[in-house]
Amino acid sequence: MPGFLCDCWPSLEIRALLCAMGCIQSIGGKARVFREGITVIDVKASIDPVPTSIDESSSVVLRYRTPHFRASAQVIMPPIPKKETWIVGWIQACSHMEFYNQYGEQGMSSWELPDLQEGKIQAISDSDGVNYPWYGNTTETCTIVGPTKRDSKFIISMNDNFYPSVTWAVPVSESNVAKLTNIHRDQSFTTWLVATNTSTNDMIILQTLHWRMQLSIEVNPNRPLGQRARLREPIAQDQPKILSKNEPIPPSALVKPNANDAQVLMWRPKYGQPLVVIPPKHR
Repeated sequence: MPGFLCDCWPSLEIRALLCAMGCIQSIGGKARVFREGITVIDVKASIDPVPTSIDESSSVVLRYRTPHFRASAQVIMPPIPKKETWIVGWIQACSHMEFYNQYGEQGMSSWELPDLQEGKIQAISDSDGVNYPWYGNTTETCTIVGPTKRDSKFIISMNDNFYPSVTWAVPVSESNVAKLTNIHRDQSFTTWLVATNTSTNDMIILQTLHWRMQLSIEVNPNRPLGQRARLREPIAQDQPKILSKNEPIPPSALVKPNANDAQVLMWRPKYGQPLVVIPPKHR
């Protein structure tokens, strides 16, 4: 039956959460009206003001958890006179990635996105791998099925962070002796708030965000487990930027593969040839 279908957080819950975090970048006040009469009342974006946490509970891997990037938007969709469907939601792409794990003088392992690194594409999709091109399909999107007789008002939200595991030992070695000395990570993302008519494939960019996550962890593998790793600068992340002028979405950000399926783990020794440790899921 025609109507409004939406998995969204209630407005009060979103506002309470974001107000509690602090350091929120926000565009509010005067509502902005786009094509088809779609109105964006408010956009908020932030990175939690907490440091990356480090977990040394495993004798096999070091784990770390970065603070969350969070974004939310309040949108009003006018009445839809026709039998058509609109989806409003978040699309995200990675535009830069450095992810190195140094093992002293032996070399480093590196998660890489070859097409991005070689400049073949401008950005790569950061979709959940199922609901292309959307980042997700719960709080990240709202679906409005026409015809509708009244405005549909809703909030959509998303969050993202890193929680990987890095082996203490050299990943291509049969030895389990800890050799990890440093972790370096620097990734940049563009996140778009988008409205799409699924009947016509018309896509309207409502807002563009830029954000970056940087990480440096120094490790002394000779120390006892639980005392090896130390977080280096930057302790606090730069806050996201809400752009005043929207940017177009590169075609590669809308299709397969996503970053998780395209990445490859390389071993790059100080001497000798690089070695593929984990090939990409999607070639």
